Amino acid sequence: MSQLFGPGANSVVKAVIVGGLLLAGGVACVVAAFNNSPYITNVRVPIAQPVPFSHQTHAGSLGISCRYCHTSVEKSSFAGIPPTETCMGCHSQILINSPMLEPVRDSFRSGQPLHWNRIYNTPDFVYFKHNIHIAKGIGCSTCHGRVDKMPLTWKEQALHMDWCLNCHRDPAPYLRPQSEIYNMAWMPSGGQSQAAVKLSKEFGLHTQGLTDCYACHR
Repeated sequence: MSQLFGPGANSVVKAVIVGGLLLAGGVACVVAAFNNSPYITNVRVPIAQPVPFSHQTHAGSLGISCRYCHTSVEKSSFAGIPPTETCMGCHSQILINSPMLEPVRDSFRSGQPLHWNRIYNTPDFVYFKHNIHIAKGIGCSTCHGRVDKMPLTWKEQALHMDWCLNCHRDPAPYLRPQSEIYNMAWMPSGGQSQAAVKLSKEFGLHTQGLTDCYACHR
């Protein structure tokens, strides 16, 4: 019986296998890159709002504390969105005729709240609380970035599961003194590893259980 495959058949098969693996790997890389692209995550993409609010002006230039507007950030899972009355506390005297702020004035007159679009919106199956993170030494800028430099607010992190787990496995590099929680410009010092041990004890932080499914999914 004559040979079905010629001498070059093995090379062809090897080339097909290698090409298939490279193609599969390439497709996986493209899918991963697309999944992490701003088109999907909205990272660094300013979200349209009823009023073009500038954190750069309010938190940066004017130095207004995060807690002035986000009043429940230390005691609730939700940081809180300021009511129109908070805005009008200043804007009843500042920029009182600005067309840009007409939606704020209209909201105040009608009693109808402004409908702000969420920047960060975790899925229903994710259990997240702002207050516990702040109580354990995680600063605002760790997750939200330098909002004091954002003329329009955008998402700084995609909040993918691996990003959260990276901190939960080893929170030490991200810890800061309680007095620096709201300091956007705070950076860890060269001795952060030693300071983190002290801070971990100060905050009563234990990594055991932080990576359990139940920690974030309830």
